[in-house]
Amino acid sequence: MRLLIQRVQRASVEVEGRTVGAIGQGLLLLVGFEAADGPADLQWAAHKVVGLRIFSDAEGKMNRSVEDVGGGLLVVSQFTLHAHTKKGFRPSFVRAAPPEQARRLYRRFIETLQEKTRQPVAEGVFGAHMLVSLINDGPVTIWIDTRNKE
Repeated sequence: MRLLIQRVQRASVEVEGRTVGAIGQGLLLLVGFEAADGPADLQWAAHKVVGLRIFSDAEGKMNRSVEDVGGGLLVVSQFTLHAHTKKGFRPSFVRAAPPEQARRLYRRFIETLQEKTRQPVAEGVFGAHMLVSLINDGPVTIWIDTRNKE
C-alpha cells in the first residue's frame, strides 16, 4: 500500500462537474493498493496518517497531528502510485491490485480511518476520472509505503 500525503489548506475532488469530496485544512491522501495488501497494512497506514505530526505548533515546528488541528481527511484512490517505469516509457501497473480487490481495500481503509479519528473523512469516487484540486500547505508532501515500515 502506498500513500502520498499532502498537507493542505483545502482540497476537493470533482467528478463529472460535481464536487464529491472536499475538506478545509487537513490531509489529502492519494492511496494505491497492491495485491499483497491486507488488513494489517490498512491498520498500520491509518494509525500512521492520524498520528503523523506534520502541522505546526505555536513555535512553528511540525509537532501537531491532523487530529490535533481538527483537520479533515480527503482520500483519493490512485493505482498509478504503483507504476513501474524501469523499462521503456509506458508505465506498467502489474503490482497494482486488481480493481475489485483495490475497491474493497479502499472502502475498508476509509472505514478504518473513520474508526481512528473524530475528524471528517471525505473521499473521491473509486475508478472514476477525477479532477483533484488542492492548496498544498508548506509544501508538505510525505510518501509512505507499507512495505517499508522501518
